[in-house]
Amino acid sequence: MTAITTPPSRTHRTPGATRKEIDMKRFIIKAAAIAAMFAAVPTTTLRAEGLEPKDVADMLHAVMDSDRTIYTKMIVARLVNEHKLIKASEFFEDEKAAPLPAQMFRFGAEMVADKTDLFSYSLLSLWPVNKQNAPRTDVEKEGLQFVVDHPGENYYGEEELGGTKYFTAVYADTAISPACSSCHNGHKDSPKTDFKVGDVMGGVVIRIPVE
Repeated sequence: MTAITTPPSRTHRTPGATRKEIDMKRFIIKAAAIAAMFAAVPTTTLRAEGLEPKDVADMLHAVMDSDRTIYTKMIVARLVNEHKLIKASEFFEDEKAAPLPAQMFRFGAEMVADKTDLFSYSLLSLWPVNKQNAPRTDVEKEGLQFVVDHPGENYYGEEELGGTKYFTAVYADTAISPACSSCHNGHKDSPKTDFKVGDVMGGVVIRIPVE
């Protein structure tokens, strides 16, 4: 039986945009607003407003993942690999090149750490090119293995570090383009050299202190 499909609905507000695209944009805007609010108020206040740490972590990740995907596809994949207008390198300062997506992600995490201690995030891997990006806590190790073994699922857990209890979420970091897999496969320090597009290469770890 041939399935009958309905063309995506479009709206007069945004020419050429499908309703799904508009809904996604609204979700990202809401996520960014929640992230900004979360950086300014305590966890207990967020819970009073009906927001659990898991909800906040999911929204924070939506913003992080969208920004990183756009940079990877629009800058690295398009301008570096396809049109060869610029170069991307881990030694970007010396080589007058663009930073790698993982470096851009780390710069953002470092800037957030300077602004607030109400949440933190990092990009870790079971096969890190930089050994500093290997998991250290049991929850990090368990979470990274979970997202590898359960494609499409996130990991949520709790841990106590330095006397503080944290809600910790781990989201799969996948190779979204050939630029991702080829970069890791070709790096001299990579312990794994057979990544393919769509493979889980690591995980985004978001940590929120809870009381």
